[in-house]
This record gives sequence, C-alpha cells and structure tokens, in this order.
Amino acid sequence: MEPFVYGVLILTSVVGLAFIIERGIALRRGRVVPPEIEEAVESCRAPEDVAMLRQMCQQHNSALSRLLLEAVDHLKWPKAENVDALQTRARHEIARLERGLVVLEIIVGIAPLLGLVGTIAGMMTLFGDIGQTGLTEASRLAQGIALILNATLMGLLIAIPSLIFWSYYSKKVETIAIEMESLCDEFIRRQYRREAKRVK
Repeated sequence: MEPFVYGVLILTSVVGLAFIIERGIALRRGRVVPPEIEEAVESCRAPEDVAMLRQMCQQHNSALSRLLLEAVDHLKWPKAENVDALQTRARHEIARLERGLVVLEIIVGIAPLLGLVGTIAGMMTLFGDIGQTGLTEASRLAQGIALILNATLMGLLIAIPSLIFWSYYSKKVETIAIEMESLCDEFIRRQYRREAKRVK
C-alpha cells in the first residue's frame, strides 16, 4: 500500500509542477493582453482605424485580440446585441485562461489526504509487525514512525505550493479579465458614440 501511495504522491507532484509552469507561461500579461493591441485600441478613433485594429488583432493572437475581433465583426449589429455576443465570447476566453487551475485545486485537496493514507497504512503495518514480534527496541519503533510520517510531510509539501500558485493564478485571471473588459468596453462605447453622432 505504501509504495503505491508514494507513487501517486510523486505523480501528483509532477502533474502539479507541470500545470504550475504551463499556467505561468500561458498567463503572462503580454501574452493575454499584448501591449501592441492596447495601443491599437487607444488609437482607434476614426472608422479607418478599425481596419488597422483588425489587422493588429489578427497578427497578435491572444484572448484580448479574439474579443476585439468579435466586437469588430459585429459593429453593424445594435450595441446591446454586440455586447451580449462579446460577453458570451468573454466567458469562453476566461474559461480558457482558467484551464488547469481546477487541477491545482484538486491537488491541494488530495495531496494531504494521500499523505495521510500513506501514514495510516504504514502505521497499520508497523503495529501489525510489533503485534507479531513484540516491542524489542524502542528506537526501531521511533525510526519506523518517523519514516511513516514522511508520507504526510510529502503530501503537505505538494499541497502548499499548489495552493499558493492556485490562489495567485486565480487572482491573476480575475485582474486580466477586468483589464480586458475595460479595453473592450472603451472600444465599444467609442464606436457606438461615433455612430450615434453620425446618425444625428
């Protein structure tokens, strides 16, 4: 039982580390909200600038680019319908950014429990042996217990970094989502305000 638990704990730590690295790369601000796209949104004032913004978004594939392309493609729609379509797309993009975070959340929950299972299994084996052979050396018992508690320690050492990174990445996704929402809202308001003035 113990070797199996240790094997699962090692596998859990490898999976956790892989997702920590992958999300760290995927959630870099410049990758999700490229500075070039930010500048393009800021400078998109005239109708001819929309074509330039579209081109920039196509060149720099990112979550923000895909949201802006969604808004640009539906500029002929009424504002409310465009905003609804944009919000639907935004939910998909946020789900994509959060991909992998659920794995870290699961690891935070199961790693200490796996460690506890390893410890209990080890204690059962140790006390079973003592029941058969008798307690001859207290030092051997202490050494056995110390070895068994390694499973609990290992579980905690896997869970703590996973919890830290899960919390950090969750907050980062929330911050990026607010930033993208602000940029898209600014673009939509500017475009429809200009359209309203042109109609008058």
